Amino acid sequence: MDTDEPQVTSIPFQLQFDKPVSAQIKIAEWNPEKDLLAMVTEDSKILLHRFNWQRLWTIFPGRCITSLCWRPDGKAIAVGLDDGTISLHDVENGKLLRSIKSHNVAVVCLNWEEDCQPYGDKNGKISSYEDRTSRFFPSAPRVLTMSGLVSGDMGLTDDNEESFHELSNSSHQRFNILTSGDKDGSICFSIFGIFPIGKVNIHESSFHIPLLDRHGTFQLASASIYKVALSKDLCHLVVMSFGELVTDKIEDHEGQKSRHESLSGLHCVVLDTSIFQKRKNELHQVAQQASNIEDLIEVVRSSFSVMSKQWSDAMHVFHEKFDMLSPLISDHGLDSCPQEEFLSLLGGARTSPPIHQFLVNSLGEAGLKRVSKAIDSAGRELHLIIREHLQPAAEIIGFRIGELRGLSRWRARYEGIGLDEKLINNATEKAGMLLIQVERFIHVLATVICQFQNFFTWLSKSIKLLMSEPSDQLLPYNSELVITFLKFLYDQDPVRHLLEVSEVEYSVEVDLDTEQSLQELVQFGGFSDTEFLRRTLAKEFEQLEYSFKEAFLVPFTTISRKIHCEDVIPLFPIPSSSVPSSLSVPTSISYYKDFLHDVSSCQLSPQWLVDYICFRIPSESFPDMPNSIGIARGFVRNISNAGKDYSSIEAVLLSVPEGYHCVDLSLYKETQIVILLNEKTATSENIGNAQMMILQASELPFVRMTRSAHPSYWKFHELKDSALELQIENEKARCISHSVHAPLAVSASRGVACVFAARKRALVYILDEDEDEVSDVE
Repeated sequence: MDTDEPQVTSIPFQLQFDKPVSAQIKIAEWNPEKDLLAMVTEDSKILLHRFNWQRLWTIFPGRCITSLCWRPDGKAIAVGLDDGTISLHDVENGKLLRSIKSHNVAVVCLNWEEDCQPYGDKNGKISSYEDRTSRFFPSAPRVLTMSGLVSGDMGLTDDNEESFHELSNSSHQRFNILTSGDKDGSICFSIFGIFPIGKVNIHESSFHIPLLDRHGTFQLASASIYKVALSKDLCHLVVMSFGELVTDKIEDHEGQKSRHESLSGLHCVVLDTSIFQKRKNELHQVAQQASNIEDLIEVVRSSFSVMSKQWSDAMHVFHEKFDMLSPLISDHGLDSCPQEEFLSLLGGARTSPPIHQFLVNSLGEAGLKRVSKAIDSAGRELHLIIREHLQPAAEIIGFRIGELRGLSRWRARYEGIGLDEKLINNATEKAGMLLIQVERFIHVLATVICQFQNFFTWLSKSIKLLMSEPSDQLLPYNSELVITFLKFLYDQDPVRHLLEVSEVEYSVEVDLDTEQSLQELVQFGGFSDTEFLRRTLAKEFEQLEYSFKEAFLVPFTTISRKIHCEDVIPLFPIPSSSVPSSLSVPTSISYYKDFLHDVSSCQLSPQWLVDYICFRIPSESFPDMPNSIGIARGFVRNISNAGKDYSSIEAVLLSVPEGYHCVDLSLYKETQIVILLNEKTATSENIGNAQMMILQASELPFVRMTRSAHPSYWKFHELKDSALELQIENEKARCISHSVHAPLAVSASRGVACVFAARKRALVYILDEDEDEVSDVE
């Protein structure tokens, strides 16, 4: 608007600072709760900076990072990788808390949304889920690592391991869902970011859409997910997807069908995820127990791994020394084995030259002490691991699956989300069997260690006698145990057999009386599988893992089937020369309160949330309307509010000023949109200027986009004649004396924006304040 008044001297957006960055930035996200900015460099390093630009940490996952998002409380960050892995890291130090492999290809987008409503029943009464495990058990054991493993120190990670438990022990958190999308069209959902609860592939889904007086069926073929955003009530997911919208059929009331051509481009899809809201209490309880069980299974697995390594190292020391006896026997031309030579020595029949040479020269007192210490240390380590990790983990697993067993019997509430009573019963039985196997392993280990030490005591006495040294001060030994050791333990290893799963099936011998007792116990509620004692501890754990995976897969597939596509809107075509992997389109999706309704006395609910979808339209898509930005709103609201009324949504088309092009954009708080523009002459060498502006999106002249008989045409091309010309001088805008590049990092909760300028500069602006002076130092 023209005016004769002198220009206002204040410049919008206070420049807080201008700082160098070590590398080109490709992704940047502000922490939702703290003044922290996470940035991903072109070489896939993650940098975390404070608002004052102090760097807290740098991590390098070792693979290409393709997406990033924060947990709603800001205490963890999710990182999507090009191999389909999602890794969760602690905000305090960047430490890896958990990795989940939900995808087979690159994770291109992430969204972590927290439920905006408190837990409650249908009558509005607030309810919460209490995890009762802490009433009966101490803190859950931790996962073991091999580094620094010594007696009394289990080689655990540092004190920040507590953050791992906070990640999984989510009973105190609001219900939240981590959503991820990949380049093959798959969208995965996980509760608290750790318990997978659903997966859909968008190009395998059909859209059955009522269209005025007709009904249409559509499909997205060859789809690649570009961006996802779950609504704050968790009931809808807005998806922006590259793909080919194929019209399968259009059928009117008279049954006549017609076919239409397909459209290849960017489409906006809405998925119905209301199952997350309708059954959030049940899902929370199942996810709480199941995710903690999975944590404890990792504790058991790591315990087996560490125990196997410890025992294997000790037995290696034993065999390294005692395997020298067999060659000595052969060198002396004797037709016997080490056990026979030891038995002859024990019986006093003879002392053969090889056994004498082995005990006095090859083994000696020093070698015997070394072997004895190795076996004794391994025994103590294994007992410590069992007592502090393996056994407590097995006990808590049994309790937690027992809790789930009780829930599974409440069929009216839990059968609908896939908690199968039969499978949970089977998993409960396997948990009980594991506990018994652990008890048996403790007994076997104690017996083996005792027999080893008795054997070593006898050998020590024998060496003393052969060397004519006094042996009165040595501990006494049991001859019968020495014989038992030589017959059954010298060249066998029952501890290893119980700990390791081998290719050769190993069956534990069980006496007939025990077998009969197990069969009789079935009548009194005993285990239905009476053969479990023939299995090793490792085999039992393997079966327990399988039973739990089988039980938890049912909720996953059940929820997946209840997530379906509701609607689709074609946005713009993709030029034939472009492919989704190389096409970068600035987009932003957010949800705001609808101020057209009085929400002051009402809880937030779907009908008072409005979705805003904002995106830049590539000039190649519509040559007759270049340099445009599209904004749509009410896509989800029309579905959730109007029921069968699919008549329209609202949209507006913005035309970027001549001489500029849109670099990036972001929806901001209170329906505002931040747009970053570069001069078309600007290059990466700091030539040219940029503009950052804020528009009030809710005040734009939205028009209704009326549906015709079918949605198979580009909706935003309709708005060409009603496009709004942006006037930088009439908007709240600031000139930046650098060329800029994506990403634009905007924090709605903190009111700041970070702009990445040429020559690796980061400019941080306060969006809610004005500078007092005209000049700025950039």
